[in-house]
Amino acid sequence: MANIFSRATNGVMDWVNARAPGMMPVYRKHMTEYYAPKNFNFWYYMGSLALLVLVNQIVTGIFLTMHFKPSAAEAFSSVEYIMRDVEWGWLIRYMHSTGASLFFIVVYLHMFRGLMYGSYQKPRELVWILGMVIYLVLMAEAFMGYVLPWGQMSFWGAKVIISLFGAIPVIGQGLTEWIMGDYLPGDATLGRFFALHVIALPLVLLLLVVLHLGALHEVGSNNPDGVEIKKGPKGNRWSTTAPRDGIPFHPYYTVKDTFGVGVFLILAAFIIFFAPALGGLFLEHDNFTEANRLVTPEHIKPVWYYTPYYAMLRVIPHKLSGVIVMFGAIAVLFLVPWLDRAKVKSYRYRGLLSKIALGIFAICFVWLGKIGAGPGTDPVETIIGRVLTFLYFAFFITMPLWTKLDKTKPVPERVTTHD
Repeated sequence: MANIFSRATNGVMDWVNARAPGMMPVYRKHMTEYYAPKNFNFWYYMGSLALLVLVNQIVTGIFLTMHFKPSAAEAFSSVEYIMRDVEWGWLIRYMHSTGASLFFIVVYLHMFRGLMYGSYQKPRELVWILGMVIYLVLMAEAFMGYVLPWGQMSFWGAKVIISLFGAIPVIGQGLTEWIMGDYLPGDATLGRFFALHVIALPLVLLLLVVLHLGALHEVGSNNPDGVEIKKGPKGNRWSTTAPRDGIPFHPYYTVKDTFGVGVFLILAAFIIFFAPALGGLFLEHDNFTEANRLVTPEHIKPVWYYTPYYAMLRVIPHKLSGVIVMFGAIAVLFLVPWLDRAKVKSYRYRGLLSKIALGIFAICFVWLGKIGAGPGTDPVETIIGRVLTFLYFAFFITMPLWTKLDKTKPVPERVTTHD
């Protein structure tokens, strides 16, 4: 039976190769002949998991669009129809809403891994920049998708966020009305957000992911040691010209990633079946009530993955200054490859100063997220938020100084797990 299956598979591959001979070299370049460092650890699951969640979002989104109606009068009821009357509609909706939060979890961990191991340093600056553009597009995609169910928090969240553009001098008010298509979020807003969320931004996102992976495979993957395996000794049991400390991505890392996918799917299934709202963190309670422009929710706040930036906006008293700080907090991430002056990539071989700085940065980001998710009425919390915002920017502003002054350990010539 195995021989029959093997012959059939080889026959199909031969048939395809005869008609599209360019496909096999591409497959080999990015899979079987792409040599990745052999010392990948837990943190390197996040890239493949992000790709998995992206596929989940696209597939579940396609099924949701079959029943969703992008109008202010019917959007909320169409979501209720999906949840109550469409067969397995509740599962598809929860897979999509949970997938959005899981997407940001793995993306944030993926970015943190890049900061830990210096994956943005030469020659991977372009990989980091493309990754940050993906992050920006993902934030826009998630925001527009958040507005579509047309619950209370969807409506008021859209009003608050879009109104931020009104802080821009001269053109602000006109820009706000142009984005909304009206003076308040309504049919025009839903229609254009639906088009962007379902068609335009997913296409841009897919293109950026292809470019991100293509740029990565040109320069090769980084690793926990920050050692360039392409510059090390050559020759292994797969090829005399391949890096000795590299192994083919397929089948070795595809099998390893499959294990990570299995664990991830178990955790995702637990959330979807037992706690899809996760206590209001993934799905706010106010969003289970239809949008009403005459009733303002007690506390207007965005989804958890925006709350660190929302906290920065909220603790700055001046509106325009708050908007600048909020967008500046994202923009400064693009500059990291040129702000870091360290002689070594990985934090494994950096000194105590770099490790403390990264630890403080992580605490600031998480703490700001907690503040942004709260009501914002505590004056002590506001002061803490301002201190945390200062420390957040201080991490980047002072990075050229402490990365240059920090003591480093000797970096091994080869990855530390070689035979």
